[in-house]
Amino acid sequence: MCEDIAQSDSFSAENCGAVPALSVDTAYRLGHALRTIYEDSVDRQPIPDSQIDLLLRLRHKERDRQRMAG
Repeated sequence: MCEDIAQSDSFSAENCGAVPALSVDTAYRLGHALRTIYEDSVDRQPIPDSQIDLLLRLRHKERDRQRMAG
């Protein structure tokens, strides 16, 4: 399967499974469409406490890994 994907312009055999690169225009249009869809619904809702706790735990793990590596 990687060989089939690697034949396209967006992939190479070395990074098979990676996300294909988007053109600047495509990324802009996609970002604009997503912002339009979610602007009113998601932006105005508070982040639940469970999500905040998860984000804090992930940040602590990230800091611990950086300290161990450096």
